[in-house]
Amino acid sequence: MPRLPLSAAPVFDDADARLVFALRGAQDEARVTDAHRHGHGQLFGADTGLVTVGTRHGQWVVPATHAVWVPPREEHSMRSHGPFSGWSLYVAESACAALPAELRTLKTSALLRAAVDRAASWPDAPLDDAQTRLAGVVLDEIAASHDDGFGLPMPRDARLLRVTRPLAATPGDRRSLDEWAAVAAVSPRTLSRRFVEETGFSFSQWRQRARLMRAVELLAADQAVTAVALELGYEDVSAFIAAFKRMFGVTPARFVASSS
Repeated sequence: MPRLPLSAAPVFDDADARLVFALRGAQDEARVTDAHRHGHGQLFGADTGLVTVGTRHGQWVVPATHAVWVPPREEHSMRSHGPFSGWSLYVAESACAALPAELRTLKTSALLRAAVDRAASWPDAPLDDAQTRLAGVVLDEIAASHDDGFGLPMPRDARLLRVTRPLAATPGDRRSLDEWAAVAAVSPRTLSRRFVEETGFSFSQWRQRARLMRAVELLAADQAVTAVALELGYEDVSAFIAAFKRMFGVTPARFVASSS
């Protein structure tokens, strides 16, 4: 299977009849793609492995069975965690007006996966009538999708960024709200209020989310559940498993099994 370009868009523009362009591939090593942007919308999905997508506004984890939608001209970076196989679908900018205007993760339906499979087999040429109709199905599936919430929103307030950047990098940091408020040079009450206003989550909810998103990455790297729990600051494995199941609906072990 050919190497999958995680970021490089194919050469086509809105003057073409090409509404979508799909690619499939696999690679044995992890890959890191620096921040970039392009004029096409991009839907990126995994069959196996795990991908994390980052923007100025947050981070999104993309496990197998899910995909991430990146709207046109949204600056984003990507990294895979270990071996990866999957697909990338590019959408002409002119066809993106009815699609989500913000980056989101979505659970891929069997219909969407089958349509992408078919599109990946098309030659690099303008679409015929049957292909255009199937491309419309793909666009309808993206438009009807709901955000599955695998994101970690980042605040814009510079004071809060003094907290969220180091916590996103090291979510196992156990410093208290009062200690982080001192880092941000605000009162604990202000920090709590601004967290909700800027991210939609309380400080503790945001930190929990950061820990669990990192947990997915560590589990994808074949780290043991107990080791992951301890690294992320949980006092015992049971608390970690319970928190993980509340967010993702399955235990860490089942999550790993579904992503392999």
